[in-house]
Amino acid sequence: MSRRSTEGSRFSFSQWNRALSIRSSNRSSGTATSSTHSSTGGSHHGSTTTGGRRGFSLSSLRGTIQPELSKRLFKLIKSENNLVAAHETAGRERVSIATQLSEWGEQSGDDGISDVSDKVGVILSEMGEQEDNYAHALDDSRGILKTIRNTEKSVQPSRDGRAKIADEIARLKAKEPESTRLVVLEQELVRAEAENMVAEAQLTNITRQKLKEAYTAEFLATIERADKQLILARHGLRLLTLLDDTPVVPGDARPHYPHAAQARQILNDAEDDLREWRLTRIDGADDGTQKQGQQQPLSPRSPQQPLSPKSDRGSLSEGKKVE
Repeated sequence: MSRRSTEGSRFSFSQWNRALSIRSSNRSSGTATSSTHSSTGGSHHGSTTTGGRRGFSLSSLRGTIQPELSKRLFKLIKSENNLVAAHETAGRERVSIATQLSEWGEQSGDDGISDVSDKVGVILSEMGEQEDNYAHALDDSRGILKTIRNTEKSVQPSRDGRAKIADEIARLKAKEPESTRLVVLEQELVRAEAENMVAEAQLTNITRQKLKEAYTAEFLATIERADKQLILARHGLRLLTLLDDTPVVPGDARPHYPHAAQARQILNDAEDDLREWRLTRIDGADDGTQKQGQQQPLSPRSPQQPLSPKSDRGSLSEGKKVE
């Protein structure tokens, strides 16, 4: 469950206990759901946001005191932090919109609109949860980049020390070429160059390793988010096909909505497809070659396919089939 879930108003496939509804059990909050999601602690990084702007803090000054070698990566990591916060906000807003859609449909007085809007709200809510999971993955990738930044910071003193000694030697050679201190400084320069050589080798090794690791994690998370959003969107389209939008003649009653069980089954299908999803790993292959022994991501049923409830589908929390 998301660390920013709002009690009584946020549901997902992992926590709804097969209620198959996104509607809040606590109606006392009324329309405050949206403002609750918008005002809840925006980011797990400890900073505050107002209208998309971050509050001033001492940490915002760090970029001005970073070693020259790590300044660019420090700025990049800070920008990544803003990106993480943006996806977290998008996830919360998606859940808030899903809740509002469901509650609007309930008061419509139309059984079909009420049921479909509620089920679509569940799908949208799970999309928001996927956005939040993606933000977590981006934050993990960002954390890997910090290893490079910290290594750059540790290498800077050895670079500065070597340069300082070299400058001192050049100054002495220009002013006092016979100075006995030159021999001492040249010995110190040899030691400083050896120390810097080790540090530079460590930096290039860590940079290559962690750069590859960070963006591999980000791209795989992007693939997962895209695949799962696609699964959810296709099941959302299946739900919409259940709503009869044939115009009625004024004065005639709309036929009774007969698809409640099918709508429940679509949510069962969506939950099962998400659970059974497997990532296709592509390691260094530009042609999309799949590694042997791994499963392809599931292809969700298209909206045009007839609904065919599966008898062996089980409940996530109770191990029972929804009827």
